[in-house]
Amino acid sequence: MEHALWEWAAFGGFVLVMLALDLGVFHRKDHAVGPREALAWSLVWIALALGFGAYVWMRHGADSGLEYLTGYVIEKSLSVDNIFVFVVIFGALGIPALYQHRVLFWGILSALVLRGAMIAAGAALLERFHWIIYVFGGFLVLTGVKLFLARGGVSHPEQSAVFRALKRVVPATPRLDGNRFFTVEGGRRLATPLFFALALIEFTDVVFAVDSIPAIFAITRDPFIVFTSNIFAILGLRSLYFLLASFVERFTYLKPSLAAVLVFVGAKMALVDVVKVHPAVSLGVVTLILATGVVASLVVARRSAASSGGSAGT
Repeated sequence: MEHALWEWAAFGGFVLVMLALDLGVFHRKDHAVGPREALAWSLVWIALALGFGAYVWMRHGADSGLEYLTGYVIEKSLSVDNIFVFVVIFGALGIPALYQHRVLFWGILSALVLRGAMIAAGAALLERFHWIIYVFGGFLVLTGVKLFLARGGVSHPEQSAVFRALKRVVPATPRLDGNRFFTVEGGRRLATPLFFALALIEFTDVVFAVDSIPAIFAITRDPFIVFTSNIFAILGLRSLYFLLASFVERFTYLKPSLAAVLVFVGAKMALVDVVKVHPAVSLGVVTLILATGVVASLVVARRSAASSGGSAGT
């Protein structure tokens, strides 16, 4: 589907305005983001995303609206995996809660540009080489299986070869200097732990984008819907992190449910020339899988808490 240039420009302008308000007005001063503030911002971003989805539905039809909503739900759910990694990065590098929003802001700003480039490349490949769709589909199925088998493992980007190589190349200091990414010591310009946290977050986002972008292309081939649903999910990632970081590990069955989603959309993509799945069916299946994972996680966490409480009382 062709989209008018003004739609792209208006969306880009909206994103820039919201980012300017975020850093320049609401978070001009560094502070630790509390649960109430995080919840408020999460609701704002979700409301904006759903409002945009309503626009897509009214202007471009029900199928496009359902594709946008399904893409947004998938990307929002997959982004929770990023939160696990953010918790590890900030903990390993000793980044205080006071400066975490600043790191995430610049990390997500870079992610917007990188994902835009990756979406444009993916759309061009699918347009020119139809067989790429089978590669994407197979890749998503394999990724889902791998995620299911490795669901008990914890990723440690701060121990990766990329991080070690970066430490060798970039002169660094273990000392924080306020909210600065670089500082000067003994006449030398050195990177602070904030810089390395930012670099790891950007690297992590690229890795996750390799999974999430093909997952949305499995729902729709419309670059505008792929891009806007992806960006809205990313824009709400910071507030979601501050809301869920303290208890994200309680979602025991989240990763298996995400794995099932990747397998479903991968199979849908690989079989696109054989089986046509209506957007409403895709949305229903994805929502059911994720809801099952979340509910099962909450039930298990509640039973575990009740069991611990009972043991403590005896």
